[in-house]
Amino acid sequence: MARPREFDESAAVESAMHAFWDHGYDATSTQDLCAATGLGRSSVYNTFTSKKALFRRSLEHYTARELGKRKAILEGPGTAAERLAEVLDTAVVADLENRRRGCLVVNTLAELGLPDDEVGAALRRDTEQNLAMFAGCVREGVLDGSLRDGLDPADVAEFLLSTISGIRVMARRGSSRRAMHHVADLALSAITAH
Repeated sequence: MARPREFDESAAVESAMHAFWDHGYDATSTQDLCAATGLGRSSVYNTFTSKKALFRRSLEHYTARELGKRKAILEGPGTAAERLAEVLDTAVVADLENRRRGCLVVNTLAELGLPDDEVGAALRRDTEQNLAMFAGCVREGVLDGSLRDGLDPADVAEFLLSTISGIRVMARRGSSRRAMHHVADLALSAITAH
């Protein structure tokens, strides 16, 4: 009979996520994961099977949390332009509050590209969901008059996601809050109705 697990698996995934976020996939050793989670090496492997599997779980945990926050803003009150402004502002503030670690998704794409495995599938899902949410908000903005007429929602969604990714990289390289906010303001001015 198998012994019951004596640890909180979701807390271990959260702790591992922070280790990967701090160091990247390749630079995070099994010992780093043991230290972060408080688990022994055998417990890490018995529970999660491999470093890659634990990384995928950590990435999925991160993306679910971040998508939930972004969805709450994009589907919240206000005009579409106001909601998009809040998303852009949140990207700046979050990076400064998170010790300029950037975004785990952006960091992973920069480190690993888009691998043809479960990690790559998680990255693709995150991108698709973000693009769909942004495109929906852009469609609403054209209808509510807060965004310019004639915008292609898919193109603007790519533009917004790329802008936010760029802001996350700016944070990692030490750009000022002012510079990051200026980039966000420029992006918004490109799509808002004047």
